[in-house]
Amino acid sequence: MTHEDIWMAIENFAVEHKMSCSGLAKNSGLDPTTFNRSKRWSKEGQPRWPSTLSISKILNATGSDISELTKFIHNSGNNF
Repeated sequence: MTHEDIWMAIENFAVEHKMSCSGLAKNSGLDPTTFNRSKRWSKEGQPRWPSTLSISKILNATGSDISELTKFIHNSGNNF
């Protein structure tokens, strides 16, 4: 599971719920820019991962459980 896998899962989850990433964030009580591509990396080039609080909020707002998000995570071959 990679940084890109998680962000792609959030994008696909939003689409499944007929929203943009911005709409998903707003509907979840988050800042509309929470899931913007520009916020996925720090100025220093370090990956920024979505917080567990943000994940929890999008799940609660859509009435989903974690498996509905994780089904969009495609293992890139890394086994931990």
